[in-house]
Amino acid sequence: MSGGVDSSVTAAMLLQQGYDVTGVYMKNWSQDLPGMVCPWKQDYQDAKRVAVQLGIPFKMYDFQTEYRARVVDYMIAEYQAGRTPNPDIMCNQEVKFKLFLDACLADGADMIATGHYAGVQDGQLRTAANTDKDQTYFLYRVTEDALRHTLMPIGEFATKADVRAKAVGLGLATADKQDSQGICFVGKVGIKDFLLHELGAQEYGRIVDQNGVMVGEHDGAIFYTIGQRHGLQVGGGLPFYVVGKDMAKNEVYVTTDLQDDRLWRRSLQLTDLHWINAEPQASKTYQVRTRYRAPLVECRLDLEDGPIGGANIELSEDIRAITPGQSAVIYDGDRVVGGGIVI
Repeated sequence: MSGGVDSSVTAAMLLQQGYDVTGVYMKNWSQDLPGMVCPWKQDYQDAKRVAVQLGIPFKMYDFQTEYRARVVDYMIAEYQAGRTPNPDIMCNQEVKFKLFLDACLADGADMIATGHYAGVQDGQLRTAANTDKDQTYFLYRVTEDALRHTLMPIGEFATKADVRAKAVGLGLATADKQDSQGICFVGKVGIKDFLLHELGAQEYGRIVDQNGVMVGEHDGAIFYTIGQRHGLQVGGGLPFYVVGKDMAKNEVYVTTDLQDDRLWRRSLQLTDLHWINAEPQASKTYQVRTRYRAPLVECRLDLEDGPIGGANIELSEDIRAITPGQSAVIYDGDRVVGGGIVI
């Protein structure tokens, strides 16, 4: 129970369905940052308040040390290498559906339940009824075994309004609580501010356009990602879009041409593959999503000619701003097959 409305409703629904429910708050991060107080105490109190309302046991697991090592340090290292990671995906893989699951099973539980917008069926991960809030993109690295020990009842709701209406009907204290925003573990603080806090000010470098002309200076190449338009501080004329960067040279490359080949890809390579149930078939057409809420695009996979431990993906249409370090998630209809990290 995170202290939000989704996990509150999850606990209440399972109690109504006859489950023996225990609420658990995961303390993953408690550090305040400049200009932002970490909301963990308020979230903990909100979760505890709902547990008292429901009359269920409530406890806290402290994973701060493991979270720092497995999620935060990973994220920082990826940015330093010039890639754009997704910490939410790593959190699900390493913490929620590994550390948390193992701790709960060791504590006597048979299953865990979360407030994710997704569905689980016979060890398979399925998309949520609410396509706008569907969170399967962030869950593709969860294992089949973990899914067989997981319940995700929120996936049945067609809209967020339906979830809130359920919470209001149950009289839950979190019924009107707003959704959290920003980085998964530090709330509203932006990624640039977080990296500045962790790494300090970065070395300035050149911003170079498609003609090889220096058009400005950046304040740290780690802060820029493919397709980015805002925050470049390059004034005048047509807007610039980031199309690449060279960490060794400390240069950021931009273009004013929306048709620039570096902005669009018809194929991509993946590494660090993870398949939930079984490897995809080479002869079959699947769908791929290259960022959260991006439209699904038909694709074909080639595991044999891809990089070692990776795959080539041929797309049915050009996709804009595919970003190294991000994930490409493969779907077969409403079933999540798995995916990998974009090279």
